[in-house]
Order: sequence, then structure tokens, then C-alpha cells
Amino acid sequence: MRRVYVDRGAPQRDAIEEAGMWIRQGSVIAMPTDTLYGLAADPFNRLAVQRVFDVKGRAGDRALPLIAADVRQVVDHLGALPALATKLAERFWPGALTLLITAPAALAPDVTGGTGRVGVRIAADPIARDVCRAADRPVTATSANVSGEPATADPDVVERTLGARLEFLLDAGPTAGGAPSTIVDVTGVAPVLVRAGAVSWEEIRAWLHLA
Repeated sequence: MRRVYVDRGAPQRDAIEEAGMWIRQGSVIAMPTDTLYGLAADPFNRLAVQRVFDVKGRAGDRALPLIAADVRQVVDHLGALPALATKLAERFWPGALTLLITAPAALAPDVTGGTGRVGVRIAADPIARDVCRAADRPVTATSANVSGEPATADPDVVERTLGARLEFLLDAGPTAGGAPSTIVDVTGVAPVLVRAGAVSWEEIRAWLHLA
């Protein structure tokens, strides 16, 4: 595995571009996200998605969350957002709110876990957003750990536990940790809380002016 350090204060462009290159060519990499290290791969590449499950040692029946650089990247690759999603994105993106939307046909089927929906958010972490730009697409962002083991904020742990299974590790030092993203299903006429997380349900409801 190739491990490249990137300075959070002044991220090296060549390191970011290399991370994007690995993703575009179908590899699985580990990189920092808002809270922990995640596994990034091209969600439109079936073999790359299967590799994510292989790296984690997990069956392919659980959906993989995605992160993206900006709303335009989401729309260009996943389709137009419904009005409810657009309103929530205006307030909570970039940030820790994952929106479940209808998955496009081009997405690798295993990304959705058989649900026909995909969760996506704009990462708050600028390095993660830059990698999405370099990859020119949203990428997977499942935690960088063996299934059943704790997720980690430490790149040394990623290398020790997954190094033999990965092609590339973008090392930005320890990440901040914290609560996972809140997941809200916006495929219907009203939002549905799927998983409580960093963004409170009360704040979401208040923004939408729901009683």
C-alpha cells in the first residue's frame, strides 16, 4: 500500500490528485472524512464496489454511503434532487446530514444494499471534498475498518489493519471523531428519520417548519 501525507493547512495538490486517480482507475483507498477514516471507491464501478466489501470482509447486503464535492456533483451523477432534499441541502450541506434519494440506474447495485436508494452528503471535511473533485464523481465513504471491528480516526490503525488490502492511504493525521451523520429519507412527500446523528431531528424539522 502506498501512504501519502497531506497537510490539512495547505493540502498538497499532487497528493489529492493521486487519490482521485486511484479511485478513477477502480482502486479502493482510505482517506479522512469529517469524523473517521473512510474507504473511497467509484460507486459506479461494480468491481470497485465489490472490492470495498472485500476489504471490509463484509457481505454485500448493506448499503454504502456516498460523499460528494458539492451539490452540482450530486446532481450531475445521481440526478436532480427532490424539492425536500434541496431545501435540506441548502441548510445542512456541507455537513453531517446524509439524504437518502432514489439511486440512478448507473450506480453499482450493491451500493444501495438492494433498497434502490442511496445516501449522499457533501462532506464538511475540505480534503474529502477535494478528493471527490479529483475523482470527478461522488465516492463511497464507509468506515475504514474490518467489519465488526471499531472504526478509527487514526491512519496508523488503518495501515495496520487494512494496509495489505488497500492500494492507497491519504494520511491527513488523526481525524476529529464524533457522532455519525444523521440519515433522512427524502424519497417521499415527508422526511423520515432513518438514523439519529450529529444533526438533530428537531433542528431538521424546525428548518422545514414541521410541527
